Amino acid sequence: MSTYQPTRVVADLRELANRTGGPEGSRRLAWTPDWLQARAFFRESLATLPVEIEEDEAGNLWAILRGEKPDTLLVGSHLDSVPKGGWLDGALGVMAGVELLRAVAAEGTPPVTVACVDWADEEGARFSRSLFGSGASMGTLDIEVLRGLTDKEGGRLPEILAAHGVDIDNLDGARTRMADVKAYVEVHIEQGPILEQKGLGIATVTGTKGIERERLVFRGQAAHAGTMPMEMRRDSFRAAARFALAIAEIGERHEGVTTVGHAQCWPGVVTAVAGETRITMDMRHISAESLKAMFDEAHEAAAAAAAAEGCTIEWEHIFRIPPMPFHPKLLDSAHRHVRDIEGHDFELPSGALHDASEVAREIPTVMIFSSSIAGLSHTKEEDTPDAHLEMAADAFHRVCRDAMQLVADGNL
Repeated sequence: MSTYQPTRVVADLRELANRTGGPEGSRRLAWTPDWLQARAFFRESLATLPVEIEEDEAGNLWAILRGEKPDTLLVGSHLDSVPKGGWLDGALGVMAGVELLRAVAAEGTPPVTVACVDWADEEGARFSRSLFGSGASMGTLDIEVLRGLTDKEGGRLPEILAAHGVDIDNLDGARTRMADVKAYVEVHIEQGPILEQKGLGIATVTGTKGIERERLVFRGQAAHAGTMPMEMRRDSFRAAARFALAIAEIGERHEGVTTVGHAQCWPGVVTAVAGETRITMDMRHISAESLKAMFDEAHEAAAAAAAAEGCTIEWEHIFRIPPMPFHPKLLDSAHRHVRDIEGHDFELPSGALHDASEVAREIPTVMIFSSSIAGLSHTKEEDTPDAHLEMAADAFHRVCRDAMQLVADGNL
């Protein structure tokens, strides 16, 4: 009988929060002393287990339980957080993975190798490049772009990485660790309101939505706010506002999501018409075809908004990732165990990115979600009922056992 204890996962999460959190939320910003403190707790939790603890070329921290075969089931998530973030985001997946290693190790040498990874800098909160560690492991990082990234204090990413023993010119070395990985399982909080709205504690995740992320620059003509007639203005902010309303309608019509999350005007004073306005656009959909249609329509909407206000429009690419559907065999396992634990077949795609989004490019992957109270995440108010965390950890463990057997049998 397995010794896996979901209650111990929750206890570990609370201890991690005690060490790296406070009244304002989590302090586990990547590449900082608080993040290293969280990693020290990860190492401490593994101290009595027969695992090899290694840090790869991208700063990912691995705990490896060698099996009879090198073929590997990989589990994990991330310990880094956004500033003043929640206690569960990412940490649930890592600590559930630690508990898996405890249970498997207690049974002797497993038939396949089992590894738990803390992916480095999943959030991208400091340098605006999410999925850093998993992206390096899957070979999707643009090194030249990384060289130019800075944080709010002007710190350069290459120098910050070097201070943590990571050479930006050697990130591709992290890919070698993935050679034997045959399956990846991640458990995470939903970070949204759907499960709570439906009165559910857990669900199978079908995949992660694709993302198109761009910066748009509308240029008109700055002018005096009191003397330039309304009909003669070339107001860049008005053009941006037209566009923001247009993509909201596009998102609703395609059953996707669209967001203008940042806007900045120049000259940026109360007495001047905005001559230039920069905004960001983020659009997401689980269907690649629908995402492309949304993106094409957004280009048309931007051109129309600019023309209506006598402005020009320029697009600057920020980030793109396609939709990542999860593996059918692992989805079957997740559905079965969610049904056994909570008695339903509800499933949903993830609107948020996860390290699973990168890994699923090449490796059979699945995720389990637990509910999020009020749908809140990336805030100190982030929370989940203990019972739902325990159900999610239980489902994760059961899916991992299935995945181990599938890997051992050569069926993944």
